[in-house]
Amino acid sequence: MIKYAEFAARCEEIQNRIHKACENSGRRPEEVTILPVTKNHPADAARYAAQAGFAAVGENRVQEAMEKQPLAPEGLRWELIGHLQSNKARQAATHFDRVQSVDSAKLLQRLDIAAAEAGRTLAILLQINAGDDPAKFGVHCDEAEPLLAAALACSHLRVDGLMTIAPLDDDKAVAARAFERLRLTRDRLSEKLGTPLPVLSMGMTDDLEEAVKAGSTLVRIGTALFGTRPGY
Repeated sequence: MIKYAEFAARCEEIQNRIHKACENSGRRPEEVTILPVTKNHPADAARYAAQAGFAAVGENRVQEAMEKQPLAPEGLRWELIGHLQSNKARQAATHFDRVQSVDSAKLLQRLDIAAAEAGRTLAILLQINAGDDPAKFGVHCDEAEPLLAAALACSHLRVDGLMTIAPLDDDKAVAARAFERLRLTRDRLSEKLGTPLPVLSMGMTDDLEEAVKAGSTLVRIGTALFGTRPGY
């Protein structure tokens, strides 16, 4: 695990990249939030994030987050960004403040029931495979409307917006097209169904500039903040 001073310097580098990307896109830096991704790092990563003033961290796996949460500062929010199997819905609904990777009606139903049992309203994002990448989870853009309609019918879920992961490609234009397509899908759905979808979670370390230009409001950053993960 890197030292906190190095983490703080890395945070400044990412903030500078976002500021520059916003300047080039005519956006305000305050419109873009960084979500530090602590997966595969020890609980110190979550403590670093809280110390630096971040409100939330992202994790890929339910069990890993559950092991870290008792060791992390109180008040830190946890977001699930990895694929969620429906049989883990109950744990996810009780241990996360928001689930970004909701990609099926079955998972919606499981999360709604679990949130109701926990006596809470769970924030979610719908995962859209905006790049039509067979290696990625998420519904295709033309399947997003029925999924959103089903989500809005769940009384214990709150739909904050959409999430996507761009295809892995050296050509940055591939990511740019996926991000632009997600924003257009969000705009279309928001207007048609009359519901605000303010959060667009898109962009990671290697493609945050393309994401910011396309309208991202939340970038998920791991390696650039915490260094290479153990075993990677």
